[in-house]
Amino acid sequence: MTKTYTIERLGHLGDGIAPGPVFAPRCLPGEEISGDVVDGRIAAPRIMTPSPDRVKAPCPHYNACGGCALLHASDQFVADWKVGVVKAALDAHGLTSEFRPIMTSPAASRRRAVLSGRRGKKGAIVGFHGRRSDTITEITSCQLVHPDILAALPALGALTMLGASRKGALSINVVQSASGLDVSVTGGKPLDRGLETDLAQALHTYGLARLTWDGEVIATETPPEQLFGIAAVVPPAGAFLQATRAGEAALLDGVREIVGGAKSVIDLFAGCGTFALPLAQAAEVHAVEGHAAMTDALALGWRQTQGLRHVTTEVRDLFRNPLMAEDLARFDAAVIDPPRAGAEAQIAQLAASDIKRIAMVSCNAQTFARDAKALVDAGYRMNWVQVVDQFRWSTHTEQVASFTRA
Repeated sequence: MTKTYTIERLGHLGDGIAPGPVFAPRCLPGEEISGDVVDGRIAAPRIMTPSPDRVKAPCPHYNACGGCALLHASDQFVADWKVGVVKAALDAHGLTSEFRPIMTSPAASRRRAVLSGRRGKKGAIVGFHGRRSDTITEITSCQLVHPDILAALPALGALTMLGASRKGALSINVVQSASGLDVSVTGGKPLDRGLETDLAQALHTYGLARLTWDGEVIATETPPEQLFGIAAVVPPAGAFLQATRAGEAALLDGVREIVGGAKSVIDLFAGCGTFALPLAQAAEVHAVEGHAAMTDALALGWRQTQGLRHVTTEVRDLFRNPLMAEDLARFDAAVIDPPRAGAEAQIAQLAASDIKRIAMVSCNAQTFARDAKALVDAGYRMNWVQVVDQFRWSTHTEQVASFTRA
């Protein structure tokens, strides 16, 4: 008789977890499943009793593609689960806060994606890797990415045929911009004059804005601008960018509210100016970022835009060399948006400072909770948290939180 298991909860990668523990992909809490357990995992679970939150995945590639993890769950379930992930992380540190309603980006709105390309026997294969697999699932449709990226699949296939080796796969970073797609490729053949000429011709043929090959710009048809507030910025190839415009707008709304009427703001991990440039419409901003190419792009965008207050930039490794509390004293408010590792060293200096208002943006619930705990222990009040879901159907969460010194 086949043994059955009941899913109790989801893990941080979205797998269902039954007592044992036994892990099973694409299952939901309360479901009764069966299947063969190998090394504590059921690779292909059979759903015996489905959850009322289970829906038919609206994507023909879902069974093979690893791009989404929760497309089989209702939107309400995903929203509630993501908020619950952030609450649980805070609860582990003894923290509570008001939670505002989650903001979820629309389907088909991802403006950046990293696809893989491989040369096959019958032509190029471009898509996403399968779950726990090196196999690339070729996609012809997608519920996640912007239609402009889907429309570029023939172009990405052409680049793959030109520049992929027989055995290797390309990593293709595609970003939608105001003037076309910005494509940055790594893992391809070494550049020579012939390949460079062919790639430049492909850029022109398919109307790409810019093409970068293993860090070297092949050609720029039109500068791939991103609009941050009223400022137009051309980010370096492959630079960080919020995944959706709706998600970026939600985070910016929260940051603006937290900063309020501050006259001087420091933006830590400022990137190319996602927050710094819009905030400069009302305040003087000092933007700090570890990558000079990004601060250069930010500074150029500021210089070319009328109607902004003074913006200064600083290249600084905030992990190894955080701004000290005394350096922060001249600012009315701080914005901090670190990578997934959080910003433990910089948060310690913020906690020791006299800054009255801090807007923390985070893409990792666990490091967010850790850093929030440090601020609260230092006398800050966590006023509210808002989860922003711009990575739909993934297990990824993003949040913005308001802190004020009591």
